[in-house]
Amino acid sequence: MDLTAASLVPVNVTLGVLLAVLLISAAGAVAWFHLAPDIRTNRSREVLTAGLRAALQLIAVSLVITWAVTSPLGLVIFLAVMFTVAVRTAGRRITSDDSWWLAAAPIFAGVVPVVAALELTGLVPLKGITLIPITGILIGGALTATVLAGRRSLDALSLRHGEVEAAMALGFPDRDARLEIVRPAASDALLPGLDQTRTVGLVTLPGAFVGMLLGGATPVMAAAVQLFVLIALMAVQSVAVGVTVELVARGRLHRPRQDGTKP
Repeated sequence: MDLTAASLVPVNVTLGVLLAVLLISAAGAVAWFHLAPDIRTNRSREVLTAGLRAALQLIAVSLVITWAVTSPLGLVIFLAVMFTVAVRTAGRRITSDDSWWLAAAPIFAGVVPVVAALELTGLVPLKGITLIPITGILIGGALTATVLAGRRSLDALSLRHGEVEAAMALGFPDRDARLEIVRPAASDALLPGLDQTRTVGLVTLPGAFVGMLLGGATPVMAAAVQLFVLIALMAVQSVAVGVTVELVARGRLHRPRQDGTKP
C-alpha cells in the first residue's frame, strides 16, 4: 500500500461497524428530538434509507466508473443519469404535484453555462475522469440551492398569502406581488454556499483540497482548485436560486391546493 492509499480511511470491518453505528445514531437523534415537519413524516426512517441508498449507489458507481470515464457513450449516460436524479430529487422535495419536473430549469441554467465555459476555455479537458467529478459537484450544489429556494419560497407564499392578495388588490401584477414575498425568503438558500466559502481553510478543509494534497499536488495547486470549485458553486447556486424564484413568482412551480386543484 502506497503513502496515498495509507493516508485514506482503511476499508475493513471496523469501518463498516463504525458507519453502521453512526447511521443508527443519526436516525436515533432524529427520532429522539422529533425532527420531522409532521407526524406523518418518518425522518428517522428517511435517514436510514438515505444511508443505505448511499452505500448501494456508491458500490454501483465504483463498478461502472471505469466504463464511464473511458467511453464517450458512458460519459454521456453517466452525466444524464446524474442530472435526471438531481431533477427528480429536487422537484419532489419542493412539490408533490406535476410541476416538479420544472426543477430541471434552475439546475440546467446553473450548471451548463459553467461547464461550457470550462470546456471552451480549455481549463477542463473533455474527459470523463475530470468532467464527471466537477459536473457532479456543480449539480449537487444546484440541487441543494434549488430545493432550499423552492421550499422556502412556497412556504413563504403559503404563510403570507394575505400580503400577496393585498399587493394584487393595490394593482401589482401577480408575478410582482409574489416576487416581493418570494425573493427575500429564497435568498437564504445562498447562505450554506456563502458560509462554506467564507470559512474555507479556517473551519473546514474541503474534499477537493484534501484529495489533491493526498494525490501529491502542491498546496498552492490544491488551493487553486478548491477556490475554483467554491467560486463556481456560488455562480451555479446564484443562478439556480434566481431561476427558482422566477418560476415560483410566475406560478409555474407550485404546490397543490388543499382541495386538490392547481393554483
